Amino acid sequence: MKWASALSDSTTAKRPLAALIGECSEQIRSQFNDETPDLVVAFVSPHFIEEYDQVMPIIMDGLKTSHFIGCSASGLIGGGHEIEQKPAVAMTAAILPDVFIRTFHLVNPDLPDTDASPQRWHETVGVSPEENPHFILLPDPFSFRIDSLVQGLDYAFPTATKIGGLISGAKRPGQNALWIQDKLYRNGAVGAALYGNVVVDPIVAQGCKPIGKQLRVTKCDRNIVFELDGKPAVNALHEMVQGLSEIEQELVRESLFIGIAMDEFRSSHKAGDFLVRTIIGIEPNLGALVVSESMREEQTVQFHVRDAATSADDLRLLLKRYRDAQSEPAQGALMFSCLGRGEHLYGMSNHDSECFRQYMGSVPLSGFFCNGEIGPVGGTTFLHGYTSSFGIFRRKA
Repeated sequence: MKWASALSDSTTAKRPLAALIGECSEQIRSQFNDETPDLVVAFVSPHFIEEYDQVMPIIMDGLKTSHFIGCSASGLIGGGHEIEQKPAVAMTAAILPDVFIRTFHLVNPDLPDTDASPQRWHETVGVSPEENPHFILLPDPFSFRIDSLVQGLDYAFPTATKIGGLISGAKRPGQNALWIQDKLYRNGAVGAALYGNVVVDPIVAQGCKPIGKQLRVTKCDRNIVFELDGKPAVNALHEMVQGLSEIEQELVRESLFIGIAMDEFRSSHKAGDFLVRTIIGIEPNLGALVVSESMREEQTVQFHVRDAATSADDLRLLLKRYRDAQSEPAQGALMFSCLGRGEHLYGMSNHDSECFRQYMGSVPLSGFFCNGEIGPVGGTTFLHGYTSSFGIFRRKA
């Protein structure tokens, strides 16, 4: 197994799309000593929206790959660099001996009903759970029911890793691009299932830290939390804030979230054990909190905050934990990072890519900045925000 990553931009001089793709293809051929890749994944900035139909033939002609997927994106990641809101092309490619690849394009009518059998999902994506597949998912946020896809794949392939991101760059439906083989689509989702001698290890860096104490949901209705530890939820929040430092209180005013413990059988929970969700609003008359997740009574929760330092620390912790635990070396990686991270959060470029390099060395990394990131927390796949979701590829041990 061998992976390569490339990025070419047009930030210093105006260069045509064909030149950027050609430069990326040449970088990949050089890293592969002209061997033909089995898989190519490409990301193209929306500056080339009028030329999207040229992407497939140029890539297929330059790299001769048998499997190709890609999408448009407003920020690109490749070759250890991140290019945001500027003309660029990023590509990753892989030589995958003893690995089988099944690419697919789906639109909403293709999705099985909520009461459909697992077999129906197996037929939809063209693989069976016995093959132990892993999935790369690139959905269009304007036209596709991503929650239905993620929940269905978790149901039909419970042990599979699903990673990806919502396509970015368009301002209205029909402007995004999805590529698969020699086809260009403007809606739906493209993806790839990989199985055989391959493992995809997920890392989901939600970029938050817990504050205050852990609480129990004692009364709720769907996404409305009425009581925490038997008190009105707003009162419990107010008591928690009173015990914080001035710096933490300022963070609460700017970026307050709620974390839902994903393993209720643990005696205690720490950073990374929670699914982090947005607090949408407050119902002052009821003393309730409205959150962006359906809740259950008796769940353990803890309030969280986010800033640049917290996000950086969270990513370092997860990468270090992964590096120290792995015996089989990583060969390549994809990163799907929120548009709210990058320079907007850190005030500098290449932050998450550089952090990945510090802990993972020269492992080729590519990806894009998303409108939402797909990855698992506690064994269940979710659509996240403000997250960097990694899929790290290696051979089976």
